[in-house]
Amino acid sequence: MPLATTLGLAVSLSMDAFAAAIGKGAAARSIPVRAQAAEAVRVGAVLGGFELVMPLLGWALGIAFAEAVAAVDHWVAFVLLGLVGGRMAWHGLRPGTGPAPDRRSSLAALAVAGIATSIDATAVGVSLAFVRIDIWTASLTIGAVTFVMCLLGFGLGRGAGARLGRLAEILGGCGLVLVGARILVEHLGGA
Repeated sequence: MPLATTLGLAVSLSMDAFAAAIGKGAAARSIPVRAQAAEAVRVGAVLGGFELVMPLLGWALGIAFAEAVAAVDHWVAFVLLGLVGGRMAWHGLRPGTGPAPDRRSSLAALAVAGIATSIDATAVGVSLAFVRIDIWTASLTIGAVTFVMCLLGFGLGRGAGARLGRLAEILGGCGLVLVGARILVEHLGGA
């Protein structure tokens, strides 16, 4: 997978975590300024860690079933990415469904947010098992990009509040649909 596609995938997958970090930043305005930087790093590390691990889990599941679906793997990748991306965009477009700020700063609350924002990365990991990709590079890229996006989201949340979260979800969903379409077009064009 070309670097530009891997980065596009990483940015798209990071959008749920970015939206959550915006909410976390908006809620963190009440904590002391010195603690806000540490909280931003903690949010980024936890959410980025889940985004790094979940594609690996999905990839392992996909590899286990790769032989059974080898003839239609590009369609599986296209459909999974399309469904996940479509759901993200649809969720962002629905009124009143933006990310709610999580005022709790416990590690357990961040872990729950990490799982919730990275479920789509598991489905993407399954689809990555069907294309020739270095899963470790992809997962590390996804985790690192998510970490950076969470730092940015936290900072934006402190200044602009949670309004940006819905737009991030919409753009991230559209990005996943485009990555799925690219996989399909590349596979069909090379066949």
